[in-house]
Amino acid sequence: MMGRIICAGLGPGDPDLLSVKSDRLIRQATRIAYFRKAGRAGQARSIVEGMLRPDVIEHPMDYPVTTEIPFDHPDYNRILAAFYDDWADRLAVLAETGDVVVLCEGDPLFYGSFMHLHSRLQRRVQVEIVPGIPGMVGCWNAADLPITWGDDVLSVLAGTLPEDELARHAAAADALVVMKTGRNLPKVRRALATAGRLADAWLVERGTMPGQRVLRLAEVEGQDCPYFAIVLVPGQGRRPEAAE
Repeated sequence: MMGRIICAGLGPGDPDLLSVKSDRLIRQATRIAYFRKAGRAGQARSIVEGMLRPDVIEHPMDYPVTTEIPFDHPDYNRILAAFYDDWADRLAVLAETGDVVVLCEGDPLFYGSFMHLHSRLQRRVQVEIVPGIPGMVGCWNAADLPITWGDDVLSVLAGTLPEDELARHAAAADALVVMKTGRNLPKVRRALATAGRLADAWLVERGTMPGQRVLRLAEVEGQDCPYFAIVLVPGQGRRPEAAE
């Protein structure tokens, strides 16, 4: 019987923040697939440690490239496109004999790698997605930072944007989240300083996970940070108590 590709959103990192549905599907799965950097366990696999059936068959999807070459280099897109094409084909074949659960950190449709498989698997096999709490939501709760007030508008940026674009968006935003920091951290810091937002910025590393750190960005030293790190700039919108 033809199976499904089921992508289970894992949330921000703490296994306790998995949805009941994702938890059930992961524990019942006989075949799972997950992205990882070659030679590492992978964050998605680490989150579900201890949850899997003893007879589960694992299909690690090793990225052929991560930060070795710039993301805007022509080879980067070519190599990753071939990688996603290959794994879409593999998963479609696996689904011919039953369900496959694909693990995805955060929410699969919010900066999730699964989106690249999702677009390739449409009309080939039945695909289901189980939403997850986005990483940024886990981070601002871990930091105890209300992110939007009143009618604040929240902007979400990728740290891979050019510095002038980051500064322009940061200057116009009420509340701000910057994803994909890592080695982009110095550029993000400079852009926020240019926009006059550095003093209000926070860096949350490994939010909700072991080793979590919450720091004011202006006080952070170093040229990079973990991949699982997010910069937050809370909004300052309408607050009824402030008007009294």
